[in-house]
Amino acid sequence: MAVTLNPYVSFDGNAREALEFYHSVFGGELNTSTFGEFGQGEGSEAGKLMHGQLTADGLTLMAADTPNGVEYQRPAGFSISLSGDDDATLRGYWQGLSEGATIVEPLEIAPWGDAFGILVDRFGVGWMVNIAGAAA
Repeated sequence: MAVTLNPYVSFDGNAREALEFYHSVFGGELNTSTFGEFGQGEGSEAGKLMHGQLTADGLTLMAADTPNGVEYQRPAGFSISLSGDDDATLRGYWQGLSEGATIVEPLEIAPWGDAFGILVDRFGVGWMVNIAGAAA
């Protein structure tokens, strides 16, 4: 029996925009469903994402809009981490996620010898990138 752990991020009405942005960064396959497609929600809620899933090269990211009547809470206390030794791919992800982001720690060689950086993307989601054994 297999078990998968993956982030499921909540958004305040812009989950589709966020997932389309992540799709442009990571590629892969994006599937989305609205509340309306499941006969849920009325008015503005019907067009909100009830569920979205991006799957790309072993990565899975899920997201949804917060339903009407439920208080939205901005992401806090966690980051999504991307790590490995594929320098070109991880630098490409960093570059893509950096568009409109706040760079917390630039992608630089860290004391442990890997390239490491932290950013908060334009949707308020924190990301960490660690490239094992990367050259400066």
